[in-house]
Amino acid sequence: MRAALWVALGGAIGSVARWLLSGAVQRWAGNSFPWGTFTVNAIGSLLVGALAALALERALISPAARQFLIVGVLGGFTTFSAFSYEAVALLREGQWWTAAGYVGGSVTAGLGGAMLGVAVGLRL
Repeated sequence: MRAALWVALGGAIGSVARWLLSGAVQRWAGNSFPWGTFTVNAIGSLLVGALAALALERALISPAARQFLIVGVLGGFTTFSAFSYEAVALLREGQWWTAAGYVGGSVTAGLGGAMLGVAVGLRL
């Protein structure tokens, strides 16, 4: 039960951080592309990769801290459901190329961020 509370607390922190960062990025970048969600997912992927490498490969983060940080904070921070909805919204608006760029770019940035995060985590 204690672990669930830590995950819940982390999720609350991550959700608020996502809301703040994605909103700030979107206001800065404008509404022509969902840059806020894109940015949050890329950063979240980078951080998950780095923390997973530190926790699982290097054993520098305890299992409890891993649950709090990766499952809780970053689980609340990343936004796959928002990403999916925004891609569908672009398709419904007939913005096929923008939707394709968003989906392809998000997957590329997410995988690249996770790979970079693992590399960074292994070097720390």
